[in-house]
This record gives sequence, structure tokens and C-alpha cells, in this order.
Amino acid sequence: MSERILQLATQFSEEANLKVGEIQTVTTATNILALNALIEAARAGDAGRGFSVVANEVKEISGRVSGITLQLRDLFTRQVRELQSTAREVAGVRLADLARYTVELIDRNLYERSCDVRWWATDSAVVDACGAPSSASAAFASERLGIILDSYTVYLDLWVADASGTVIASGRPGRYPDAVGASVADTEWFRGAMRTDDGSCFVVTDIERAPHLGGKAVATYATAIRESGDVAGRPIGALGIFFDWEPQAHSIVTGLGFSAEEQARTRVMLVDRNRRVIASSDGHGILTETYPLDTRGGRTRGSYVPSQGRLVGFALTPGYETYDGLGWYGVIEQADA
Repeated sequence: MSERILQLATQFSEEANLKVGEIQTVTTATNILALNALIEAARAGDAGRGFSVVANEVKEISGRVSGITLQLRDLFTRQVRELQSTAREVAGVRLADLARYTVELIDRNLYERSCDVRWWATDSAVVDACGAPSSASAAFASERLGIILDSYTVYLDLWVADASGTVIASGRPGRYPDAVGASVADTEWFRGAMRTDDGSCFVVTDIERAPHLGGKAVATYATAIRESGDVAGRPIGALGIFFDWEPQAHSIVTGLGFSAEEQARTRVMLVDRNRRVIASSDGHGILTETYPLDTRGGRTRGSYVPSQGRLVGFALTPGYETYDGLGWYGVIEQADA
């Protein structure tokens, strides 16, 4: 609707300027005729005095029409600008609302991941793999993780690391044979998991490419595996779960239901707190581009015009339930129709 208003306002402005221009052309011609009439009346002397009066009146009327024409042009210009501004504000609110919906949708999804990791870390097979380490317990933990993965298609893999940071179990050892035996001791997710206060806590890292998972982009959630599976037990290892980021995020940034025409001039993105593009509907710049988002003095939601013919709507994640989010923004950039 806002785009239709903009189109109508532009069309009205063009037609109004055209008609005002035509009136000005007529008044200019009338002035010239009046001037010629005055010249001829002056040559005719006393015989032309009556015609001179008429010519002066025509010139005066022409001047008044010209003044009214200029007033109309100014009025049309102001009203069209106001109409265009209102339509753009409406369009901006719409884009900001859709941007919030986008980032809120992904955070609702990721909230479930934070629940998954805390739940699975208490699985007896996972706890035994770290509490009573042996090749048999590690194999059983891998089998158990594989069963979980059969029911959850959003993960690339699930790993159990012992207290030293060595991966001892993987849910997909056939697909990712380099996982078991790899050291994750220096990774942010492992260190954070081992520092958690209790079993209700978890850590999540920024989107990154995982070298032992084929270099795919992942969102990693982790928590400590605790002695006896008790919420207050001593950390004896860590569970890391790797959310298959790109296909899940892509389905969200491409799923807003734009028409084909609008989709062709619209880019939907998720950007992290450092403004790095982590998902994009056009598939460009993922994990390599920094988007120049202008939040205008710390606004968490809004819209702005970065350049002629473009409109940007944005919204900061509100988080979901116990998941505060990572400071991500939904961003939608749209070119004028």
C-alpha cells in the first residue's frame, strides 16, 4: 500500500507540474499578446485608447493567473512531499516490523537449542563417557548421540569432550571422522562450558566455520557435563552441539512472503553485534561482509534512507524466554519500485 501511495504521489507530481507548465506557457503568450496590443494602441493614438485599456486589463489578469499558478505549484510540491514522506514512514515501519519478526524467529529457534544442550548433557550415556571413560562408554555415547541426531535434522553433529578438551564421542563419526580425538581445549565453547556455574547454564558462540565439520557455518551451544548428571555436580567434560546454520537461517531470511517483484529489489539479512552479515537472502557476504547499519543514536528499531531510492528497516533481537540473544539485528534493505 505504501509503495502504491508513493507511485501515485510521484505520478500526481509529474502531472501537476506538466499542467502548471502549460498554464505558464499560456500566460506567457497572453502577456506577449497584451504587450503587442499596447504597442499597437500607442501607435493608433486617441483611436487606440480604448483598446489600450483592454490590453492592460488582459495583462493584469494574466499576471494574477501567473501568481495563482505559482501558488498552486508550491502547494502541490509541499503536499506531494508530505505524502511521499508519510508513505515512506509507513514503508519503514513495515520493514522494521518484518526485520524484528526475522530476528525474533531465529532466536525462538535458537532458544530450543539452548534447551537441547542442557537436557542432553544429563543423558546417562554422555555422563558415563566422561565419568567412567572407556572405549565402550565412548562408543555407547556416540551411538546415543547418533540416535538423537536421527530425530533432529537441524544439527551437523554433537560432541562429547572430556575434561582435558579431547573429543571422545561424536554422533556422526562416519561423516566427520576427524572429530573424535580432536582437541577443543582452546575453543570458546569448551572453555565457556567448563566455567558454567551449574547445569542450568549454557554458552553460545558467534557464527563461525567449523574446520572439523567440513568448514560449514555453525552456531555452537555448549554446557558442562556434570558428575552423576547432577545440576550442581562437578564439571567432568563438555557437550557441544553444532546447529547447521546456513540452511536454517536461509529459510528464514527468504521466507517473508514478498512478491516476486518486491523480492527482486529486497535484501533480508541477519547481522551480528559487530554488524557482520551472518545470513542474507541473496546469499552474498555471509561471514565476510560488515553491513553499515545506522542505528541513529542507539535505537533498537526503526528505518532510514541511506541513499536516494533505498530504504532500510532494522530491529534488535528482543530475545526469547530465557534466551537473551547475542545482540543480533534483523535488517531489510529495499530499493524503490
